[in-house]
Amino acid sequence: MTTMATDRTTPAPQPTTRGSEIRRNELAAFLRSRRERISPEQVGLPRGARRRTPGLRREEVAQLSAVGVTWYTWLEQARDIQVSVQVLDALARTLMLDASERAHLFRLAGTTDPSPAASCPSVTPALREVLRRLEPVPACIQNSRYDILAYNLTYGRMLSDLDAIPAEDRNSMLLVYTNKDWQSAVVHLEETQRLMAARLRASMAGHLGEPAWKMLLKRLKAESPDFRENWERYEVVGTRSKTKEFLNAHVGHLKLEHTDLWLGPEQGARMVTYTPADEETRERLERLYGIARGATTRT
Repeated sequence: MTTMATDRTTPAPQPTTRGSEIRRNELAAFLRSRRERISPEQVGLPRGARRRTPGLRREEVAQLSAVGVTWYTWLEQARDIQVSVQVLDALARTLMLDASERAHLFRLAGTTDPSPAASCPSVTPALREVLRRLEPVPACIQNSRYDILAYNLTYGRMLSDLDAIPAEDRNSMLLVYTNKDWQSAVVHLEETQRLMAARLRASMAGHLGEPAWKMLLKRLKAESPDFRENWERYEVVGTRSKTKEFLNAHVGHLKLEHTDLWLGPEQGARMVTYTPADEETRERLERLYGIARGATTRT
């Protein structure tokens, strides 16, 4: 009787592609170069007498980015490990990457940067023209995550100098909880912070698990005890128009009617406008627009 031979050979694992290996090595070299250019003093760390490493140590980068030292070491050794967008965002901020460097980091990691600085497909030239035509009424375009995607000159100077803030940090939720200039301009800060946390929780119900939302939430919890406290209240508030008061550094007190103008059938991207609630505010907005326009002309 003839016996059929059976092939019991286990298929060999697929080798890592050459392109992936090259990209991992480039990522490792890029991280090392960025780490070595930052002094401890730049991130609030003591230099110490025995420091031989140029720039920051690996363990310092890991600590500042809230990741494990061993994991970060593997990353600089070009090991084949998975990197989340939240970790890449934290590393970009720790290493003080500019917009081009941040984009390069995400490309080398083979993933998409979910921050508003990466792309704003919903902001068309026509919408930018509408923002410009609304001057001196402060107006901006935000998404449901509170990323500020575009804004006119008056809005850019209403609470702080938005142009001076990195694009990936232009998020009104983040600014109201972590930016001192922004906070000092909000008249009813504690009430505003609590309301915004409740609105974020309501909005986030439709985006659970999305990387950009998880990245924002993780950063808010890490950087703001006030946010952590408000978030744990589990309050939920829907969107609504209301009168808001700001104390502008250039023209003083502003009393404004806040209105959300939705740009689609879903409550996603919206145009946010702040119309003057009284004649005094109207005159001050005119002055603020002149200041903002003059600053833009000089640059």
